[in-house]
Amino acid sequence: MSKTVSLLSALLCTFIWGTTFIAQDTGMDDIGPFTFNAVRFFIGFLAILPLAFLFEVKKFKSEFKIDFKTFAILSFLIGLSLFLGSALQQVALLYTDVANAAFFTIFYVPMVPIIIFLFKKKSIHWSVWPSVILCLIGGYLLTNFQDATVRLGDSLVILGALFWSTHIIFTGLIVTKYNLPLTLGAIQTFIVALFSFLIGLIYEEFIFEKILNEIDSILYAGILSGGFAFVLQIYAQKNITPAPAAIIFSLEGVFATIAAWFLLNQILGVNNLLGCFFILCGVLLSQLLPLIKKTT
Repeated sequence: MSKTVSLLSALLCTFIWGTTFIAQDTGMDDIGPFTFNAVRFFIGFLAILPLAFLFEVKKFKSEFKIDFKTFAILSFLIGLSLFLGSALQQVALLYTDVANAAFFTIFYVPMVPIIIFLFKKKSIHWSVWPSVILCLIGGYLLTNFQDATVRLGDSLVILGALFWSTHIIFTGLIVTKYNLPLTLGAIQTFIVALFSFLIGLIYEEFIFEKILNEIDSILYAGILSGGFAFVLQIYAQKNITPAPAAIIFSLEGVFATIAAWFLLNQILGVNNLLGCFFILCGVLLSQLLPLIKKTT
């Protein structure tokens, strides 16, 4: 797979994530966050599973010949990270507003290179750090956070950002060893659906009629975001290391803003446009600056 295909996969999955933010917010009018995630990710699992059987079952023997244990461990860690990140984000939306949640979620952008540096002792290209700063400034301007009030629920979003970071890092590890993106996508969505269902049974009510009331939001968030977008992320990280990938994924905020303007008629202010500009600059710097040394 070429670098161009990986970049296109990253952009497409980020676009889907950004537009899904609206579905995540409106999809909890009648149901709880764990019910929403359980149904959403189970639908995503059902969407991916047939494709995994169709295209990857024949590859299992060769892919698992050397080390199945590592695949199983990393798959579980990826699924667990996705569950914790998505659960904390979804619950936080009950206790904080969208502006705060969107801003604090992109804290995974600096967390990824910091975690890699601390635990893997791996050097990070210098271009990552100015790109991270630009993305954080852009996120601040994009979400109108300067007009928001910091709430207790924001701590849930920040903790969730930590698990979004580990999800990106573990995905970066597994794609270097195995070429089973559809299988991994099915496994991680099933793990999220299972854990969400178990917790939802304890703290929430699964009422079929109420779930049907949110079916449009659930289907979009389930099939496109919970299913195919996370598979696209795996394809993207085949040729993009975790730190630059996290920077590209911060475009989620840009696409969310555009979607809110287009679908909800929200007005784009000067700060919003500047935020988009800063994030775009951060993404471009992260991709172009490493090429300078190669071409000189």
